[in-house]
Amino acid sequence: MAPPKTYTLAELSQHTSKTSLLVAIHGKVYDVTGFIDEHPGGEEVLLDEAGKDATESFEDVGHSDEARDIMSKLYVGELNAEGASTTKPKSSYQSTPKPIPASEPTESSSSLQYVLALAVVAGCVIWKMMK
Repeated sequence: MAPPKTYTLAELSQHTSKTSLLVAIHGKVYDVTGFIDEHPGGEEVLLDEAGKDATESFEDVGHSDEARDIMSKLYVGELNAEGASTTKPKSSYQSTPKPIPASEPTESSSSLQYVLALAVVAGCVIWKMMK
């Protein structure tokens, strides 16, 4: 079995049409020409990424295992080391910020809130009376 073809970014960039469409993802090159009409995201998505390293866009979408299986059938070679993305697949784990505990209201802050609320109500009453 022959070793896989190695593509440069210049070579990859020559394959951007519906009749010859290559993309690179994680340093591997895929010929998606025959898949363009079946792509669930539509042909525009593939045409936008055609001839480029599409690793970041591919991972941002969060493709399924089924999509990755389909890709394995479209594999045609490797992107040379200078052109390969070093972007690693994003983890599905996202940290959730912890809430900052609210401090207990002090007597002076509740009094201030009461006075402010009373002042707003008084201001509204006075404004209505002046009309």
